Parts: sequence; structure tokens; C-alpha cells
Amino acid sequence: MAVTRKVPRRQCVGCRELKEKRELLRVVRTPEGEFVLDATGKLNGRGAYLCRSSECFQKAVKTRGLERSFHMSLDAEVYERLRKELEQIEHA
Repeated sequence: MAVTRKVPRRQCVGCRELKEKRELLRVVRTPEGEFVLDATGKLNGRGAYLCRSSECFQKAVKTRGLERSFHMSLDAEVYERLRKELEQIEHA
């Protein structure tokens, strides 16, 4: 008898759609207070999930989805660094 495993689903903070966890990127606030993109989904820290597209990232910036997820305001330089990391991942 085959066992079907439950596939974890998460909500994108940009488009607010539920998708499979492996389809999304995780934005992590590390214990040191740094914000990074975690493609593996295994870094320590509080996380929020985002689609792998710049459109969803722009929606998250506009609607302050990341700020709500982390319960704090983010500087423009944090958004710029995350945008550059996302571009690198999109083009890889």
C-alpha cells in the first residue's frame, strides 16, 4: 500500500497565494538581525515566504507584507539587497 505524504504549503507575502513550500523562497531574519534569502529553507531564524518572481517581491514591498511578517519596519537598503539576491536567483 503506497503512503501519500502531506506536502507543506505556505502563503506568499506578495501575491498571498498558497503554494507548495519548495516552490517559494524563504526570506529569513537571522538571530543576528540580518535579512537574507534562503533557497534551502533551512536557515535558523524567523521566515516569510515569497514567490520566485520580482512581481511578487514588488507587491510585498508595496503592501508591506515582509514588515507584517517580521513585526518590524525594514530599511530601503534591506529591500534593495533582497531585490539583488532575488535577481541573481531568477537568472540562475
